[in-house]
Amino acid sequence: MLEEVERWLTRRSWSSGDRPLNRLTDARGADPRGTSVSVVLPALNEEATVGAIVTTIRRELMEKVRLVDELVVIDSGSTDATAAVARAAGARVVHRDAILPRVPALPGKGEVLWRSLLVTSGEIVCFVDADLRDFSADFVSGTVGPLLTDPAVQFVKAMYDRPLGDTAGQGGRVTELVARPLLNLHWPQLAGFVQPLGGEYAVRRSLLERLPFPVGYGVELGLLVDALHTVGLDALGQVDVGVRKHRHQDGQALGRMAAAIYRTAQLRLSRGHLVRPALTQFERGADGFVPRTHAVDTEERPPMREIAEYAERHAA
Repeated sequence: MLEEVERWLTRRSWSSGDRPLNRLTDARGADPRGTSVSVVLPALNEEATVGAIVTTIRRELMEKVRLVDELVVIDSGSTDATAAVARAAGARVVHRDAILPRVPALPGKGEVLWRSLLVTSGEIVCFVDADLRDFSADFVSGTVGPLLTDPAVQFVKAMYDRPLGDTAGQGGRVTELVARPLLNLHWPQLAGFVQPLGGEYAVRRSLLERLPFPVGYGVELGLLVDALHTVGLDALGQVDVGVRKHRHQDGQALGRMAAAIYRTAQLRLSRGHLVRPALTQFERGADGFVPRTHAVDTEERPPMREIAEYAERHAA
């Protein structure tokens, strides 16, 4: 590991317990700017978990203390009761297609995160995946904390243990097999991040609006790499929030995720042409293995500050 990264680990890695809620609310109260916080949950068919997450955030961080100002669920086309459950729990629910309707929406998590900037107002934006079980408010307060207490910090990712079923530490398979090798080989300054692909992180809006957003699974790696090049390693941090339990995807879905992440890295390495933006996988059928070819998303949305509607909204 680079000496720079070793120093960074001691300076920019914390535990959620390092900043108790009373310290964070005091920091907000002492801030003459009144820094506001928006929490965004991208959701697609998460009726089983989204309600409990929204309820916890509202109770712990909006009612007991005033840490979160805005809680928004962006529904990316759910066919179950995700929107109704989230709304009943107290979130504002916005459908992806209702945001920036002049630009047809593309499928993918990154698309939803990008569009969320147009319907939120917080100077700090905290993203939280909607499939988490046994959710703790520490995922929000932990990642937001360094941004409220240290003006030099601009981007904070959660780190945690990721069990696979009952086996500790075996989650995050795409992280270990794809993302971590890519980062260590090509962006060694980011080798200290425990969960580089984690979906729980908080970022200053002033940084987010300057970054392009890969529309699909590559969004987390893309934002992290681009943030490094935009603001430098010392502006990035991570916070230990304990254990993350969520719905795991099957091996083929992970393969598609890995391809999208590799493609995101490739573009940042060369900004060149992807020769074949497709991935062929195999499924056993009645007559043997059948090839299934899936497109690897190759779209990226431009920095939000280049979107006219966003610029008009913030000029008003």
